[in-house]
Order: sequence, then C-alpha cells, then structure tokens
Amino acid sequence: MKTIGIIGAMPSELKDIQSAQQDAKTTEIAGYTFQESTHGANRIVTVCCGIGKVNAAVCTQILIDRFGVQEIVNTGIAGGMHPEVHVLEIVISTEVMPHDLDPHFLADYPPYCAVYPADPALIEAAEAVCAAEGVKSWRGRIVSGDAFVTDTAQKASIRERFDPWAVDMETAAIGQTAWRNQIPFVSIRCISDLADDDGAMSFDEFEVRAAKRVAEIVMEMTKQ
Repeated sequence: MKTIGIIGAMPSELKDIQSAQQDAKTTEIAGYTFQESTHGANRIVTVCCGIGKVNAAVCTQILIDRFGVQEIVNTGIAGGMHPEVHVLEIVISTEVMPHDLDPHFLADYPPYCAVYPADPALIEAAEAVCAAEGVKSWRGRIVSGDAFVTDTAQKASIRERFDPWAVDMETAAIGQTAWRNQIPFVSIRCISDLADDDGAMSFDEFEVRAAKRVAEIVMEMTKQ
C-alpha cells in the first residue's frame, strides 16, 4: 500500500476530498490537521496547509517526516497565465518555481536549483484521469508567489519572465520541499480566474466549481 500526501491551501480546496474519506484518523501537528484514510489500493493523508509558501513548505515537510508519504499531490485552484488556458480547465505541473524571487539566488546558492520538476508518472496519471473524465487539461510550468495576482500588468510581467501556464501561492514551495526530499510530486490545479484585472470577480464566481472539479480528478487519480 502506497502512502500519498494530498495538500490544499484552503478548506474549499479539500472539502470534497476530505468528505469522501471514510473512517479517517485525524492528527494535529503544529496547528495543521492531518486526515488519514484508505482510498482504493492506497493510503492517503490530506491536509490544509494554509495560504502562502511558508505554510506550504512546513506542512509538506511534516507530511514527509511524520507520515512517510511516498508521493505528494498538490490540489486546488489557480490563476490562468497562458493565453490558451481557460477557466475551469486543468493545468498539470511539468515544473514549478517561485515568481517573486530572482532565480539566480536559488540557482547560484543552496539548493543550487531554481526550477523543480514534477514526476512524469504522476503527470501521466493525472492527464489520463482528465481525459477519461472529459476535462480539458494542459501540461506546463506553474509559478508561485506570496501575492494574489489580479492585475493585468503584473500578469504580463510574470509571463514575460517565467512563461508559466498557471500562478498560485503554494505550488513552488511544495515542489521545492518534495525535490529536496526526493519525493515524487505533482500539482494539479483547476483555473478559477485569469489573474488579470477581472481576476477577483472571476475567483468569487468560480472558486467552488473549480475546487470541486480538481478534487474529483485527484481522488480518482489517487485511488488507482
């Protein structure tokens, strides 16, 4: 039986996943609530890490150290960055990195890596579930920063510098922590807005629908 960690930043991103966990065991560590259960042929440990890169990194390390997860799946919603991606479509990370830190500081100093790759097998598994469910998905880079991007000029700047498909506030930290620990990782994000001047309005309208859609994909993927 494989142990898979599932991390979401907000309660809404985990609501549907955790409600499906039957006979779950709950553990409190460092203010985080970890919920363990059997799911298909695997054991899953779900947790709401909170918003931002620090929360995400601390929570990911606890999953690895205390629960011995063998794979990590980051689930949730994100802002669409690539012109081809639309609201309620899925972006599956091929690699992740922060957009609010000069990559030079990570590449030229410890950990001597600024871009963190997702696991090819997990990418393919997520893609296969999306195809089976009839949900449009894209592979691409996801970037993260400690800011909610809802400004067209800021979006253009991030796109020019990093060429991402989606933007959020946690994926890069989860990916970096998984990379440091040599744990296979993927982020699966449903687009709730296009990270532009209309982003806040779109987020409010599509948050619940986007979170539910990606939750269904993650649960099916981790069951197999």
